[in-house]
Amino acid sequence: MKVAGFTFVRNAIKYDYPVLESIQSVLPLCDELIVCLGRSEDETEALIRSIASDKIKIIHSVWDDSLREGGRVLAIETDKAFDAVSADADWAIYIQADEVIHEKYHPEIRRAMQGRLSDLAVEGLLFRYLHFYGTYDYVGDSRKWYRNEIRIIRNNKQIRSWKDAQGFRKQGEKLAVKAIDAEIYHYGWVKSPQKQQEKQKIFHKLWHADSVAEKMAGQADEFDYSKIDSLSLFKGTHPQVMQERLASVNWNFEFNVKEKKLSFKNRLMHILETLTGYRFFEYKNYRKL
Repeated sequence: MKVAGFTFVRNAIKYDYPVLESIQSVLPLCDELIVCLGRSEDETEALIRSIASDKIKIIHSVWDDSLREGGRVLAIETDKAFDAVSADADWAIYIQADEVIHEKYHPEIRRAMQGRLSDLAVEGLLFRYLHFYGTYDYVGDSRKWYRNEIRIIRNNKQIRSWKDAQGFRKQGEKLAVKAIDAEIYHYGWVKSPQKQQEKQKIFHKLWHADSVAEKMAGQADEFDYSKIDSLSLFKGTHPQVMQERLASVNWNFEFNVKEKKLSFKNRLMHILETLTGYRFFEYKNYRKL
């Protein structure tokens, strides 16, 4: 069984993406790892080349920043990385620059890929998600956060990144997937308030015209993390590759997890989900087998 990893990134240092940790978290699972590197204004390439591994292959790209409908450019960059995966790879692990896989899940991920290798009805593997917010102590627990997504796919180039690179489809159809007992740790909402605000100002421009993006991001110098509807305390451990980042946090954010800033409808849905473990009317960009 041959496994490839693939990702895309630009300006990782400028906007404080944990891409170093992201890549390191999947390298032990991969025989090769493709990094589609967008033209950057910082030393992102040097950062990636600092990883001592001959598995990493960098391809260079120029983002088409005129593509602002639904964040389409993110899917295009994902596809560029996937298309560079070697033809003899069986599985391809997709990891975004702010996602990390805990090493405790490596054995289960290997087992799932090996166990489904000959079952061609399985087109992808589905991960659970933890969305960290503000600091590494809190995770989002309301309906605004997606709970599952595909992060391992067959090396079939008919499979394409979908919409703003959240998931994948094949010829427009949802992939048939198996859920595995593993989580993706999403750290995109953990940055200093200054870095988060800088990211918001540029990130909205991937979806909207400049005037709209500027209005959405606002004029503040710091991102206001307090404007969140519901959080829970994280009681687990973070991946080993994240330990240096955890130790370097230099800002404070505290949230009363008992406070739920939810509409009546969403409060009711939240209660039902807490009691049953089931999320009613959940959007699913996949077909579970």
